[in-house]
Amino acid sequence: MDGNGRWAQRRGLPRVDGHRRGAKSVREVVRAAREVGLRALTLYAFSSQNWDRPPDEVATLMQLLRDYVIDERAEIMDNGIRLIAIGEVARLPDFVREPLETLAHDSASNRAMTLCLALSYGGRESIVEATRALCELAARGAIQAKDLTEARFSAALQTGGLPQLDLLIRTSGEERLSNFLLWEAAYAELYFTDTFWPDFGREHLLEALASFDGRERRFGLTREQIRSAG
Repeated sequence: MDGNGRWAQRRGLPRVDGHRRGAKSVREVVRAAREVGLRALTLYAFSSQNWDRPPDEVATLMQLLRDYVIDERAEIMDNGIRLIAIGEVARLPDFVREPLETLAHDSASNRAMTLCLALSYGGRESIVEATRALCELAARGAIQAKDLTEARFSAALQTGGLPQLDLLIRTSGEERLSNFLLWEAAYAELYFTDTFWPDFGREHLLEALASFDGRERRFGLTREQIRSAG
């Protein structure tokens, strides 16, 4: 969800105003995703590297996150949405982490859609964490080197319980992954848009899904193999 700061600066506003407006886009996109029947939606809300931003901007982002978790609790529960978080959640301040963990616990049995918030998250960091956990299992003799497969490694990631990543959307004209879901994005379709996140809404999500729907996904096979398999 990129472009909040630039959206604000182009309007002569403080960067934090872009983040506030971006929070409204989060609400609209989550509702739209639920309505169209997406199984899971992951929002890259705060990266591991974002901690290095100016302290006042980080503080605003933390407050907005807390406000979202509290204000949207009723809608999340009423619509059967399961909330989870990936990343170094322990680094979040208590006033954010506590309501987040409470809502994650209370929504755990919801099945209509999974909303995953990537917080203090980094793709490289996630891969290192999973590797470390598997190495510890091997050191204890719980697994052997021959037991390590792609499926086993995927399951060790924090996203292990989520469906396969199909579509990755990046806003604001940037065309790079920026350390987001690096392992999971191996066969994802990429969609880049010049729209800044504060302007990204339901219609933009539908455009991205329409683009995805028109693509032929081959997963290493030939077009003829895909077509013959239906």
